[in-house]
Amino acid sequence: MSPRWTLAAVAASLIACAGVATAAGPRALPPGQSFSDPRLAPPGDLDGYFPFQVPDSVDAWTTRAERVRRQILVTLGLWPLPTRAPLEAVIHGRRDQGDYIIEKVYFQSAPGFYVTGNLYRPKGKAGKLPGILCPHGHWANGRFMDQGEETVRREIAAGAERFENGGRSVLQARCVTLARMGCVVFHYDMLGYADSEQLSMALVHQFAKQRPEMNDATSWGLFSPQAESHFQSIMGLQAWNSIRALDFLESLPDVDTQRLGVTGASGGGTQTFILGAIDPRPAAVFPAVMVSTAMQGGCTCENASGLRVGTGNVEIAALFAPKPMGLTSANDWTLEMPTKGFPELQRLYEMLGAKERVSLKHLPHFGHNYNYVSRSAMYAFFNRHLKLGLKEPVLEQDYPRLNGEELTVWDASHPKPAGGDDFERQLLRLWAGDAAAQLDKANETEEGRRKVLQPAIEIVVGRSLAEVGRVTWELTVKNDRDSFLEMAGLLRNAAHGEVVPAVFLHPKMSKGVSVIMPTPTGKSGLYNADGQPTDKVRRWLDEGVTVVGVDLLFQGESLPDGQPLTRTRKVKNPRESAAYTFGYNTTVCQQRIHDLLTAIAFVRNHDNAPAKIRLVAEPGAGHWAACARAVAGNAVTESEIGVGDFRFIRVKDVHDPDFIPGGAKFLDPFVLRN
Repeated sequence: MSPRWTLAAVAASLIACAGVATAAGPRALPPGQSFSDPRLAPPGDLDGYFPFQVPDSVDAWTTRAERVRRQILVTLGLWPLPTRAPLEAVIHGRRDQGDYIIEKVYFQSAPGFYVTGNLYRPKGKAGKLPGILCPHGHWANGRFMDQGEETVRREIAAGAERFENGGRSVLQARCVTLARMGCVVFHYDMLGYADSEQLSMALVHQFAKQRPEMNDATSWGLFSPQAESHFQSIMGLQAWNSIRALDFLESLPDVDTQRLGVTGASGGGTQTFILGAIDPRPAAVFPAVMVSTAMQGGCTCENASGLRVGTGNVEIAALFAPKPMGLTSANDWTLEMPTKGFPELQRLYEMLGAKERVSLKHLPHFGHNYNYVSRSAMYAFFNRHLKLGLKEPVLEQDYPRLNGEELTVWDASHPKPAGGDDFERQLLRLWAGDAAAQLDKANETEEGRRKVLQPAIEIVVGRSLAEVGRVTWELTVKNDRDSFLEMAGLLRNAAHGEVVPAVFLHPKMSKGVSVIMPTPTGKSGLYNADGQPTDKVRRWLDEGVTVVGVDLLFQGESLPDGQPLTRTRKVKNPRESAAYTFGYNTTVCQQRIHDLLTAIAFVRNHDNAPAKIRLVAEPGAGHWAACARAVAGNAVTESEIGVGDFRFIRVKDVHDPDFIPGGAKFLDPFVLRN
């Protein structure tokens, strides 16, 4: 194999590896032989290994950080950000607790969709005060949690807690202490918990089976193929609620908007570092027992299609650098953070001149927790980085714990809003309509297409042409077909380890034009049953045009069993949420588009590149070609692409080979519209 094959060199060379054309065209490899491609391995899942590779320079990190942040925003359905409707916040039920005040809060994050929680305010503090958001994670009953007397007594005996009330509700304990430290604290509900019941616990956190009645191309529910095709997820909704919770904190007259913090553990830790990654306003964050190179988040509310493809929680958390970030680890999936993950964060912070701003409290003698010892590390962290000026150590004191009835925001004067299936459909309709209106407006100008549409389409496709990397050609078969040379072999994508079987039909009197032609059956689609080129291909060859055929993933020679692919693989997780598979793996449709980009990159960049590259495809393969054309830019000089009536919104199964997350939102209206 030569490291630098070129079409001209191949055409002029004498090849000893002559082959025989078959009725389906030449094979790149003899029958029974196969090639290695990482995409043929079992798909990765949330329990994989997600190391963070620190870039070599600040400039390289800046580029990488922009790419990962854009991926998060796009895949969470927050590109563009939803329109900020008026919060219409209601604060009521004031309770004087001596040295702090608790109030009940609800406001709209979107019209008719409410964020609920409690506001903790210190007493006797003048001037603008730091504001801290407290997402809670997966504790039973959330904001209303009570671990009970028996559990807390064991915790106290083990040194995990100091006081019974603090241990029975670790969530209230941190809010009370932060308020006593001089912070305004908003403790808000995860969807499905406590007062946030418009979307149920069973839907949000326990979704297991697809609901056929909610899978409709005109009116759909969460987790459906249509929702995934619009990047609509529970995780995206929770991230939006967190953004609006920051809006609420900023609206309070006693909050210093330059000193905003966020802290949560477990699922609340996920919300913490996601918010820190996508919103510039927090000044310091403390995600506890969540950031690691191991398990990435087991709940449906912590996963979204496309979110962690090519990245992981440590790198996502790193997007907050160089601002202060505190972490804890325990005897759970974060156990190895001191040696896997945290050293890389330290190197990044050091490169950015802020090594002292990232810290890890390693507590391997405790299980998964946000206990008193962990909270003490958090209090010291915020004391330093939000400049509270308190003498350390900051010691947590006992407090009068409130129950759910005392904390709930809903009462006769403040009735609970409607929820259920109809509300769910209406919410997703509103979300999709708002995004469509913004994207249509962006499409009206060149700047909007360049800044809004094109960056998102690259994320949806999963790869830009620049990200293809170096492609080499391994020639395995050469046949002299009188007026043209027929050359089969393997395109090898070195950067991604991917292999694309290909055939080049090269006329002996070349005009410097190459046609790349994907077909529904792969490179065999260039031939008739008798092994001769089709009439269309023959006409191009007679005109001096080189024709390139490829076996996209799970076509032709890249289909291990030779049978057409009707349904794609899924990870072992039994729950039928697409995010468990496609939060960590690109879809087959995306991978086929990547193979087309590999072919385009090779034809464009070899030593004697043609003057023109034409991409040609008919319905059945046209949607792949159209998507590749959308990100290839001027590398493709001409195209003849038919997509027929194919639209991603009509894909009815998340394991259909043509499924792409975000396809209905970005590809149907702006790529397949013709």
